[in-house]
Amino acid sequence: MRWDRLWRRTGAVVAAVVAAPVLVAAGGAQAAPPAVEAAPAVDAAAAPAALPPGSPAAVNGQLRVCGVRLCNKDGKEIQLRGMSTHGIQWFSQCVKSASLDALATDWKADVLRIAMYIQEGGYESNPRKFTDMVHGYIEEATKRGMYALVDWHQLTPGDPNYNTSRAKTFFKEIASRHKNKTNIIYDIANEPNKVSWSRVKSYAEQVIPVIRAEDSDSLVLVGTHGWSTFGHSDGKSPSEVINNKINASNIMYTFHFYAASHKDDYLNVLSTVADQVPVFVTEFGTQTASGDGGNNFSQSQKYIDLMARKKISWTNWNFSDDHRTGAVFKSGTCAGNSFAGEGVLKEAGKWVRERIRNR
Repeated sequence: MRWDRLWRRTGAVVAAVVAAPVLVAAGGAQAAPPAVEAAPAVDAAAAPAALPPGSPAAVNGQLRVCGVRLCNKDGKEIQLRGMSTHGIQWFSQCVKSASLDALATDWKADVLRIAMYIQEGGYESNPRKFTDMVHGYIEEATKRGMYALVDWHQLTPGDPNYNTSRAKTFFKEIASRHKNKTNIIYDIANEPNKVSWSRVKSYAEQVIPVIRAEDSDSLVLVGTHGWSTFGHSDGKSPSEVINNKINASNIMYTFHFYAASHKDDYLNVLSTVADQVPVFVTEFGTQTASGDGGNNFSQSQKYIDLMARKKISWTNWNFSDDHRTGAVFKSGTCAGNSFAGEGVLKEAGKWVRERIRNR
């Protein structure tokens, strides 16, 4: 979960090119690559999207932390299940009307995690463009009755304080625009790494008040050190978090795992911390920590069963057609408009779709 995690991220721009489908016309000549659908357009003057009656976000409404669990507007403990996009700077073509329709109606997902990288060609390169993309994806998730989990996908540098000023600017605008929605979730630090928990805590206690000044009650998620493993990937103890909690309300701490790499020791960490602080698994895969390689479905099922028992919400990595095994769609799928059913899915996609659908 160290160099291989970094490769999964930073190598993705190369991988997106390598994995892009090559269309061969008759006679062997290469046809032009498929057009990439633009991100949803945003009209600042337009009325915000409404939640469809009976949809997950309409039924559950404003989310609250109750003890160490996540509760809906009625105080009932719930578990959200859904998908994370890949980096929207690379795979926006996979986040469009047809794919989101499939996610909401065929997969029956509760939540869409919108992965906006900060460096690596993301927000830092064009703040206006990426902020508007996120605005658009929030509205698209809302139209389909899903929770919109806005992921500030910092990764390199691993210390989130490097991007504190950017985070404040971004989340102030997002919270101001969407504060009246009941389906918004803010994830302010994806995978802090090579940094102490005290540094992550300091960052969170600067950014959360900016959100709260605009949106006083929506759920906020905070990544933990050691690539969101409560320090376990750095050989640290979860007690560093448990004994030094963030000074804020209605927050949860995030945990990430990749089942082919992260065996029972990680499973035990998740089980332990979930009884002591509120936890949301915002990213996991059935493969290695590289997001690639063989699937370990038996180990993955241990995690799924644990998360079901303890009502730990989760989003799977990732909703794209990247060439790696962790992308749910077969390469080339996102050039088209057919996303429902199992025919377009890799093995991991079939597996996770079934576990989102089956309640």
